[in-house]
Amino acid sequence: MVTPRVIATDLDGTLLRSDSTLSDRTRRALRRARAAGVRVVAATARPARVIDELFGSEELIDIAVCGNGAVRYEVGSHKILITHPLPQDVTRHVMAEISRLLPGTGFAVETGHRVLFEPGYRYRPTLDNDRVPVATHAELLTGPLVKLMVWLPERNPDAAWARLRPGLGRLVECTWSAERAPLEIAAPGVSKAAALATLCRDWQVDPTEVIAFGDAPNDLPMLAWAGTGYAVANAHSSVLAATAHHAAGNDEDGVAQVLEEVFA
Repeated sequence: MVTPRVIATDLDGTLLRSDSTLSDRTRRALRRARAAGVRVVAATARPARVIDELFGSEELIDIAVCGNGAVRYEVGSHKILITHPLPQDVTRHVMAEISRLLPGTGFAVETGHRVLFEPGYRYRPTLDNDRVPVATHAELLTGPLVKLMVWLPERNPDAAWARLRPGLGRLVECTWSAERAPLEIAAPGVSKAAALATLCRDWQVDPTEVIAFGDAPNDLPMLAWAGTGYAVANAHSSVLAATAHHAAGNDEDGVAQVLEEVFA
């Protein structure tokens, strides 16, 4: 395998163990990669504010692509840049259509600095405590947003988006990170792959010089764009089927195992 110039990895279910921690083995592997002059990019649906908590004070990554590609977080300077905000008017229309087609849904929004959620939104993620309850849908629309999150009473994102796509597919991007996770709706063109491609263009890195790791459907475009894409063993069945290279699961430090071979 050719030594990469960029490593891009999803976090939950991929680089992180199931308890949302980073193992010592994985820390050593990232340290070794960066010592070799390789840039490491974390590509995640999570917000930028949790990155330092996940990785600690040591700079194990160069940059984080957050909000599924809508936000860039520069680790050294702690600078947060919302590159592709979701406009208020689009968000309002999308919420109305989803409420009409899928009664009983709940909504939350990521502002880039905190989550606002209304009473019907029942999903509770780990780690992120910057969450503010609001009483009405209107209070969610405080300005341009990173993404809209949709809690589904039937908890089937595949079926939900199949019903919503005909009316909303041209207006927004929609992803989800697990079989029972909320829908995550962002501005058109937002994806981990697009954000990674922009970074690599700025760094003058060709896709063939990139290794990417992921586990969920929202990782598929990134895995396809990278010269070498790995699905971890615990990945969604669609990701395993679409990806030629497979690594051990996240709780077996699959990413670290691959990096140990690359930098042996």
